[in-house]
Parts: sequence; structure tokens; C-alpha cells
Amino acid sequence: MQLYLVISQDACGSRDFLEVAKEAILGGVDIIQLREKKLQEEEFLYRAQALHKITQLHKIPLVINDNLNVALEVGAEGVHVGLNDMPPVQVRKKWKGMMGWSIEYLDQLTSPEIHDVDYIAASPVFSTPTKEDTVTEWGIEGIKKIKSLSKLPLVAIGGVNIKNARKILEAGADSLAVVSAICQAKDPKGAAYQLKSFFNP
Repeated sequence: MQLYLVISQDACGSRDFLEVAKEAILGGVDIIQLREKKLQEEEFLYRAQALHKITQLHKIPLVINDNLNVALEVGAEGVHVGLNDMPPVQVRKKWKGMMGWSIEYLDQLTSPEIHDVDYIAASPVFSTPTKEDTVTEWGIEGIKKIKSLSKLPLVAIGGVNIKNARKILEAGADSLAVVSAICQAKDPKGAAYQLKSFFNP
């Protein structure tokens, strides 16, 4: 789960998000999360089904952001929730697959909820337009702090790009999650390849 793409049609602008996803996978993306906060559930499900066909073909996991019903219906491999979404303990009652949880406060790391998740995401590392409800901008020192307090796999998301990827990994992140760095790139495949190269220097 080294290179983690968080995708939506909005993030891809005028380009079809499915085509961007295909290119990103060819460039080395290991896992994809579909994040569609503004869609009605029916449309979200339609997009998730189309994307899942692609991820299954390439044998990489599909994670659904904050919609357990869609995740169950499409047969996704993972669910990701944030602080203001359905609590992990409630998700786990119906969900047996992989689950991630966004960390916005350090005390989440000692919450009973932490025992129900498989990985955590420092959200955001750096402030970004794709996250409008930022609570904590973790920065490099925040990554180090979270890593020192938890043994769970740590995904870094928010403002991650080729300029800061190495520092983020050196701080202890296990995975780089990106949105704009791939979705807005002129060459999504090339952008993914560059980011993946930081794991194999």
C-alpha cells in the first residue's frame, strides 16, 4: 500500500476519472480510494462499480470513502472514515474488510476506536483545497509524533507531492496518499511513476 490514490471526478477536472485511474495504476499506484462527498448514493454506487471493474482487473484494492452502503454493495476491499463520519466501531459491526481512519487529534490514537482500524491517515500533512474542514495541519513533525505513538501503518495525505514525498517518508510515513499530484497531472502515469520511485531509491 505504498502509493495510495484518492480520486473523484471533481479532482480530475475535465478528464474522465476512470481514465486517470487506469493511467495511475500503470504508473504504480497500489490502492485507490473513491471519495465522492457530494454525490447522491445511486451515482456514487454507479461510479464505484465502474472503478471496481478496473481495480479488480489490475488486482489492486478499492477503498470507499465514508459510505458503508456503497462499499458493501460494490464488494469493495476497504472503507475509509474520518472523524465526523460513522465511527469505526459502528462500521466494524457490518464490515469485515480493511478499514482506515483519518487522524486529526492525537487523542484519537488512544481512543477505543483505534482497535477497529487497520491503518491510520494523518490528515492533512499540509493544508490543501481538497480538504475544507482541516482541524490539524500535521506537518513533518506531526508525522514523526504519530508514528512514535502508533504501530499501525501510517498513510500521509494532504499536499503530498514529488517535492516533499521524501521528507514525509523519512519522517515515518508508510504510504503516500495523493489527490492533485496525480489527478491534476498532465501525465498521471508519469506522476505516479515518479512518486512510486521514492519507495525504491
